[in-house]
Amino acid sequence: MKDSRTLADRIEDLLPQTQCTKCGYNGCRPYAEAIAAGTAGYNQCPPGGTEGVARLAKLLGKPVIPINPVNGAERPRPVAFIDESLCIGCTLCMQACPVDAIVGAPKQMHTIVKDLCTGCDLCVAPCPVDCIAMIPITGTATGWDAWTQAQADDARVRYGRREARLASERDAAEARAAARRSAASAASSPASSPAASAASSAPVSAASATSSAGSAATAPGTATPASDAEAKKKAIIEAALERARRKKAEMAERGVGPRNTENVSADVQAQIDAAEARRNRLGVGESAQDGEPASAPHRDNQRGKNDDTPA
Repeated sequence: MKDSRTLADRIEDLLPQTQCTKCGYNGCRPYAEAIAAGTAGYNQCPPGGTEGVARLAKLLGKPVIPINPVNGAERPRPVAFIDESLCIGCTLCMQACPVDAIVGAPKQMHTIVKDLCTGCDLCVAPCPVDCIAMIPITGTATGWDAWTQAQADDARVRYGRREARLASERDAAEARAAARRSAASAASSPASSPAASAASSAPVSAASATSSAGSAATAPGTATPASDAEAKKKAIIEAALERARRKKAEMAERGVGPRNTENVSADVQAQIDAAEARRNRLGVGESAQDGEPASAPHRDNQRGKNDDTPA
């Protein structure tokens, strides 16, 4: 039976799915498409190592060549480690992780799920307090010798799920923004003024008046299906928020939380505020849930120039 997959599909199957972007592309799939189009070399994937180049060379009918040093070097596979004594709970590392291998919440301790980490390094640069280290865990094994096909397949699935979730969150945020714009436009429209409303409702036909009276008579005090659904949705959201508040209170009682919040510089706080603003725009931030403006609890904890605390 003829293979119906495209060349890009087959190339992607041979990539390690670390989604590290070391190849110069935003993920393994864009890199595979670039190779298939002839706009990228097949030796730009350090996590795949020499074995990865050999796999691609065999598929493409080309010679095995060294990995392009511009993209990095083959190395033992690392996993990320978060120093919890320095973590400030800013969530910037979580936003950078392409496979959702970091567990945490705003202003709560973060940790790495070791078995899910692909060793991509993407969480290191955004960390404003340098509390993330990449620890090699495969000894001298590098490339595909340090990474199995099963691990690559799992990482590929997690990456796809994360991309789908982010797309859904963006769509929901855009829908909420559109609804707010529509509501604001309706409120400011001349047709919505009392005088305009009275004028437009004056020449009501007898048929429409009878219909309105009939509706009022047959459903006094009864809720429509739409209002029932809206009330149910609101109750579910309120229950979820209440559970989140109780969980936060319980964690606070146990003293579980960031331990470095007293040593946050102005630059670091600016990054945290920007992340919080993004969460609020999506309607998932702590301030958005509470219905209050975002706060900057550490704004006054700016360090002096001679402070030796890690930044």
